[in-house]
Amino acid sequence: MTDTTPGPAARASLGDALRFAFGTLTVVRVRVTRWDRAAARAGMLCAPVVGAVVGCCAAALGGLLLLLGSGPLLAAVVTVAVPAALTRGLHLDGLADTADGLGSGKPAEHALRIMKQSDIGPFGVITLLFVLLAQVAAMYELYGASWAQGAVAAVVAAVAARLALTFASRAGVPAARPDGLGAAVAETVPVRSAAVVGLVAFVACAAASVPFGPSATARYALALPAAIAVCELLLRRCRHRLGGVTGDVFGALAETGTTAALLVLALS
Repeated sequence: MTDTTPGPAARASLGDALRFAFGTLTVVRVRVTRWDRAAARAGMLCAPVVGAVVGCCAAALGGLLLLLGSGPLLAAVVTVAVPAALTRGLHLDGLADTADGLGSGKPAEHALRIMKQSDIGPFGVITLLFVLLAQVAAMYELYGASWAQGAVAAVVAAVAARLALTFASRAGVPAARPDGLGAAVAETVPVRSAAVVGLVAFVACAAASVPFGPSATARYALALPAAIAVCELLLRRCRHRLGGVTGDVFGALAETGTTAALLVLALS
């Protein structure tokens, strides 16, 4: 794919962008009126907005449980479950499939076939287990510190997860298959645009943690770039082993970004 920057006449509106982003990255019922390169570019640039909404929903439900008298462990489990519910488990499924494909040690074509199978292999099961345990444990620590820190952490982690998808859609990162979500959004986002979105997300996440003090602000400021760095390592591995990105790889990147951000934020 070579067309990465649509012309002025083809540019998608903000409404097109948000419909594409929410329609492809969540279970929210929206009418996606455009499914072209321009809409994909705008939609993936809006992916962190989807993350902020998903994170706010997770934080709200976790905070409600704490308000009703639950302990931080139950609130942590529910906070982790909300993003899974709002994506119908697609990101977790993508993580498991990617783990099976990469763990198989097979050539790219065979690994991609493994990832398309409906069952989950041992690599996928083990990866899901430890990723979900890490997310719950990190949220437990953060809610144990305070509801506010846990709530902001849930939002920051969700933004980091979707920002990883913005970067994975940038020019120079090809699709591994000619069809599917990976092919629809691969190489649609100019590198400069992705960097601008990343900078805005970084400033917003750091600003949200200012009330917690300098030490916490430093952790929250570090969480986003740390998560993106870890996701870039996984993306590099997928490009080397699979030849590019797929919808499953996007799911794996989202869960990896969430986990990495939460682990950084849980460190005190």
